Amino acid sequence: MAGKIKKMLDQIIETRSKGDYFLEQITKTKLIIKGINPDKYHDNSPDTPKIMQDVRRIAQQLGVTLQKEPVSIKPVYSMETSPEKNAAELAAKLSDISATFVLFFASSNFEPAALGAAMQAHFPTAIIMGCTTAGEIANEKMLKNSVVAMAFDAETLEDVAVGVVQNLSTENQVPQVFADFERHTGQKMIDLDIKAYVGLALIDGLSLSEEKVMDKIGDLTDVLFVGGSAGDDLKMKATYVFANGEAYTNAAVLALLKPKVNFEVIKTQSFRALDKVFKATRVNEAERIVYEFDGQPASKVYAQAVGLPIEEAGSKFFGQPLGLMVGDEPYVRAPGGIQDDAMMFFCQIKEGMELSLLEATNIIEDTRSLIQTKKAELQQISGLIHFHCLARTVVLEEQGQMEEYAGIFADIPTVGFCTYGEQYLGHVSETSTMLLFT
Repeated sequence: MAGKIKKMLDQIIETRSKGDYFLEQITKTKLIIKGINPDKYHDNSPDTPKIMQDVRRIAQQLGVTLQKEPVSIKPVYSMETSPEKNAAELAAKLSDISATFVLFFASSNFEPAALGAAMQAHFPTAIIMGCTTAGEIANEKMLKNSVVAMAFDAETLEDVAVGVVQNLSTENQVPQVFADFERHTGQKMIDLDIKAYVGLALIDGLSLSEEKVMDKIGDLTDVLFVGGSAGDDLKMKATYVFANGEAYTNAAVLALLKPKVNFEVIKTQSFRALDKVFKATRVNEAERIVYEFDGQPASKVYAQAVGLPIEEAGSKFFGQPLGLMVGDEPYVRAPGGIQDDAMMFFCQIKEGMELSLLEATNIIEDTRSLIQTKKAELQQISGLIHFHCLARTVVLEEQGQMEEYAGIFADIPTVGFCTYGEQYLGHVSETSTMLLFT
């Protein structure tokens, strides 16, 4: 958004001057002396949070009560004990926004069908999308057993379309969903302006189908789809995605957004590549199993690389996963287990793929640096959707850094969840992917 600072300054000047030209000049001079020159702000000036805070403070000093700006993006959360109570509390907290799209993430401890229906009932005119989690995020809070939501109004989103990809284990219905999107927009998905559109992808986190979905998306469009794999609070039984009042398993929900504001998709992972490179020479791609690296038993090769016996190598999985390198950027493939000679991974590894052994860096420092850089580049972040790998959460919990990590987002309207994997071009792990709105 833009132009809010000018509106605030105009209100201060109009209130204090009461139409008197001499008082208007005096008020402008007072503002300049206080550090804000109203002539430097116009309808397209960015709504820099620090400047807006300063203007509000000056207004208070001058005895001017500023009109409350309408909210366009708003995150909220509920810690109630039932789907109906959660949905009702979220709706009450979002009563000041005319929501056209509501994105929500919920603990799997709430009955999915009841929650999906309750959310739609309390937001009857909005398009609804969400999934179950392994932990929820709202602003500076890392939560459990909650429902978090972010509402968008028509001032932020010009258009949104949502579709459900069902029967993931046996079919790939992405083309059918995209055909619906094409009818909705009147354009081919491959022809959409990637600076005007962005996508969200929430996928059943136990389906082993994220690659299938993301690969087909990449085949059919250049629009970036970002998202996460639904969780079930580590029960490993069933995860759910939601669309317009219904709960689905063995499914994915895709959204095509056309924001009115600028946006950016970012990815961060806290690893650097070492000089050890492995080539996958025998794999079961569908089951995400690697039997051999460089013609040798995969578990033996990995254990030797991390300097531990095979039976202890699992202790290095979070700190030293493997990475598919694109230049200097790792797309993380985290190991999930060892069975005899084979290794199981949380992402597919194709036969012939070369992967680097990674070494962990500092999650707090890396994430803070990225967010501070984006704040400086974008001037403001009016909303952030955060897809945060469960493995990162585990590391932060072990190091007692959960509050410090959450604090990085304290002044940014944020909603998100702890995922069973992340989507960014393809499927990755031990990563945070984010969608930022300015």
